[in-house]
Amino acid sequence: MNALIVLAALTGILLIAIVLIQNPKGGGVDPTMGGSAANQMFGAARSTDLIEKLTWGLAAALFVFSTLSAILA
Repeated sequence: MNALIVLAALTGILLIAIVLIQNPKGGGVDPTMGGSAANQMFGAARSTDLIEKLTWGLAAALFVFSTLSAILA
């Protein structure tokens, strides 16, 4: 039980770090302020980037660890 909590905490810290080092991809409401239209004009970022895969993997791991620790509690 304690190991799952420690794993969830470490995964959360790693997830925060990975999200903070990502390049912003826009997504604002107004395309003139760096939204998605600017990305389309200058070329979209690769969606299969290693950092993005790590983000999704860590998010899934955090979900699993949190769910398992809630079930076992």
